[in-house]
Amino acid sequence: MFAIFIKEISGFFSSLTGYIVIVVFLLVNSLFMWVFPGQWNILDSGYAGLDTLFFLAPWVFLFLVPAVTMRMFAEEKRLGTIELIYSKPVTEREIIYGKYLASVILVLMALLPCLIWYISVYMLGDVPGNLDKGGTLGAFIGLFFLASIYASAGIFASALTDNQVISFIVAIVICFILFAGFDAFAYLPGLKRFDEFIIRLGINEHYKSMSRGVIDIKDAAYYISVAVIFNEATRLVLVSRRWKKKS
Repeated sequence: MFAIFIKEISGFFSSLTGYIVIVVFLLVNSLFMWVFPGQWNILDSGYAGLDTLFFLAPWVFLFLVPAVTMRMFAEEKRLGTIELIYSKPVTEREIIYGKYLASVILVLMALLPCLIWYISVYMLGDVPGNLDKGGTLGAFIGLFFLASIYASAGIFASALTDNQVISFIVAIVICFILFAGFDAFAYLPGLKRFDEFIIRLGINEHYKSMSRGVIDIKDAAYYISVAVIFNEATRLVLVSRRWKKKS
């Protein structure tokens, strides 16, 4: 698994992929937070907080994370290099988690420079340091977990096809449903009795909970469970593909 992890991390930064993901994430959020006038601009709002980042980042990651994961298996299958990986002494699970951890580390590297924004907002208040530290820390942790689920869903989508564009689109659809779809579905006519349960099946409710500074074990368990479910579903896709080839 470690060899797969190193291979993917090296692949991110030997090409422009890793740098583009980090730069685009920081640039888009920076423009809305500091440059574009309006309600999202911290200086215009007069409120020292990172609410803009924690509102926009899930939507930015919705496109960036699938862009990272779309090649994970789709490109391997298109080039035939997946068979070369299978010839090594590694299991499907080790392959998947090696690729998954590489994606998660890239997400973490995109989030780390955001500490500069935290320090800036921390110092900008009328009373320096008058910032909801617990809520901010919880929101950063929630954002990391959210992007980690996006990564597992993206890898699953990549395992379904050998076309990177299709993988990208499928991953966006899955991530969108997980983030916003359950909230919309819960308020359909006839589902009023189950709306709270349905909402808690989606990412957004758990993300909002962490953003309030509440680090609940239930929320962490939800994020980890969903990521594991997608990774295991990816394993089943790969195993079934190998069985078809053998038969």
